[in-house]
Amino acid sequence: MKKSTLGIITFAIIFAVLLIWGMPFYDAVWSFPGNFNFFKEFPTSTLPLGSIPIMIIALVGTGIFATIRLGFPQIKYLWHGLKVTRGIYDDPSDEGDLSHFRALTTALSATVGIGNIAGVATAIYYGGPGAIFWMWITAFFGTTLKYAESTLALKYRNIHDDGSTAGGPMYTIENGMGRKWRWLAVAFAAFAIICSFATGNAIQAFTVSDQIYSEMTQLVGSGHFLTLKHMVWTGFELSVQQVLNGLVLAAIVGAVIIGGIKRIGKFTGFLAPIMALIYVFFAGLILLSHIPQISASFGLIFKMAFNPPAEIAGVGGGAFLVFLNTMLWGIKRGLYSNEAGQGSAAIAHSTAKTKYPVREGAVAMMGPFIDTIIICTLTGLVILTTDAWHHTEFYVNRINPEFAGDLLNSSLLTSFAFKTGLEWLLPFGDKIITLSVLLFAVSTAISWSFYGDRSTDYLFGQKAIIWYRWAFVGFVFLGAIAELEAIWAFGDAALGFMTFPNLFAIIMLSGVLLKMQKTYFSKKQLTWEEQKRENRTR
Repeated sequence: MKKSTLGIITFAIIFAVLLIWGMPFYDAVWSFPGNFNFFKEFPTSTLPLGSIPIMIIALVGTGIFATIRLGFPQIKYLWHGLKVTRGIYDDPSDEGDLSHFRALTTALSATVGIGNIAGVATAIYYGGPGAIFWMWITAFFGTTLKYAESTLALKYRNIHDDGSTAGGPMYTIENGMGRKWRWLAVAFAAFAIICSFATGNAIQAFTVSDQIYSEMTQLVGSGHFLTLKHMVWTGFELSVQQVLNGLVLAAIVGAVIIGGIKRIGKFTGFLAPIMALIYVFFAGLILLSHIPQISASFGLIFKMAFNPPAEIAGVGGGAFLVFLNTMLWGIKRGLYSNEAGQGSAAIAHSTAKTKYPVREGAVAMMGPFIDTIIICTLTGLVILTTDAWHHTEFYVNRINPEFAGDLLNSSLLTSFAFKTGLEWLLPFGDKIITLSVLLFAVSTAISWSFYGDRSTDYLFGQKAIIWYRWAFVGFVFLGAIAELEAIWAFGDAALGFMTFPNLFAIIMLSGVLLKMQKTYFSKKQLTWEEQKRENRTR
């Protein structure tokens, strides 16, 4: 059966399930089996191991398996990945679309985003400072997953007649595991397309539009002709400002993605370092002004990772339940932040110009390190050193129930921390978060368009790509003008369903990975300049 036919059947099944059972079926992907009472309290209500989501067990478990199987590549080969990223091994004649650096920045543009700003804050809000430690744990094992999925994506990618690449877990599954697994590859591609429209697009466009609208209302009020909301139909109001936001965002995204991966690579290669530097620079200024609090903040992280306060002022909950809550929030937000194991970044890394798959796999390891170990840690430390974390549910319920301040969650907590931490320098530190949200969300949408682009190519061929791109631009506009909560939830579910085929492929092909790794690192790797000198002496 043709892939296009399988793809249409897959989409039909996905939407049939949605019509019959509704969103609760898809919502369960990140909570199963804990959404069933029997499993939720298994084996006992005080030791509810059954409430740990299968998704988290699969991601962390596969990360641990791959780390041991491949001999801890995130420790042994991280320095090599850094050298490759610098471009010293780049051979311009190699097949591929992007340099190692641009492939990495394209992948980072999709992962460095709302999760680094809002995700860390949410983990601390519900799980306390100890959740940051568990984010580090997911990044450590997630680094191996990025290495594995990206190496496989390079090995099993297709090269089109025009020299462009087509790679990712769908090609890894079909080319690496055989045509009998094509149905699994099709399922991955179908969910990747859905996720690109929802989580990678609509939610990003809405976040930007909502932030701009909020800033405008502060400047001109909610009664201005730009910000005044008009009822379109019951339950749906729209302002001129939101429409303008949608048009501008759609134009920016369209101008980049219609040009294909090379233009996307140039854009993200320029934007990703700039947006990361802006965020890291101001976070660093805050930490420099709070140096005495840094060691105490690390102390809180390690102490509360294993021994969070279990009961205070009548707030119940056994020690294990509170520990489990802290661990799960850290793991969930860590996974959301770096997307390790979900297969999306492997699509970007498969475009790299190289003849050695392991080389790009080593570059991919830089992703979780930059995303979670550096940027998420900076966010967490800013929230802790400025005492902004006192405005969390965890602090009030577990430490000081008499705290009278407002509770702040998500990006509001991070904005408050930046405003407080930069008061000595400027009065609008929270606007750094506004700027970061704008840059991060736009770059995420642009990178995710490529993931859906490659999945469309896999299912329906190159002729369908232009239609996908225009549809993607249309969803940017739709996301900017409306709260699409159901679509966001659907997209998160699709992200979850993408993960299982990818993890399965990593496990099944771990032997191939190990063989490639041994072969590559058994030889001295020459830089491009060393290769040219060696060729001249022959």
